Amino acid sequence: MDEQASLLALFTSSFLAATLLPGGSEAVLAGVLIAYPDLLWYALIIATIGNTLGGMSSYLIGRLLPDEKSILKKTDGSSRSLKWVRSHGAPVLLLSWTPVIGDALCVAAGWLRVNWLTAMIFMAVGKFARYWIVATATKSVAATIS
Repeated sequence: MDEQASLLALFTSSFLAATLLPGGSEAVLAGVLIAYPDLLWYALIIATIGNTLGGMSSYLIGRLLPDEKSILKKTDGSSRSLKWVRSHGAPVLLLSWTPVIGDALCVAAGWLRVNWLTAMIFMAVGKFARYWIVATATKSVAATIS
């Protein structure tokens, strides 16, 4: 696979991983960085943008939900996400990358009408930090192996 195809696969997996669909993009990021170490910054930016846009699609779903009963159905019946977003606002979206609760936080933020730009910025910062950690770990492992 060439560089462009690898980056497209990374974007796609990053986007889908941040939606309500199951999946992870960390392994794809690691694979891209092992195959093309010079693409570090491109890969980090593309993964962050894809994952943030995926998170914003969950935010949009939350905006479209009419009532609390609907949002509880989309978030597996847990009102914890709603309570966290109500209590802490957009900064709680720094955790939007976490498995299970991340999607629920994004949906809750949309339903609670958290400012979309602020929500997107906090999502992006949290997601970038996670990808940076994955990239750093990948770089360390690759250096150890070679």
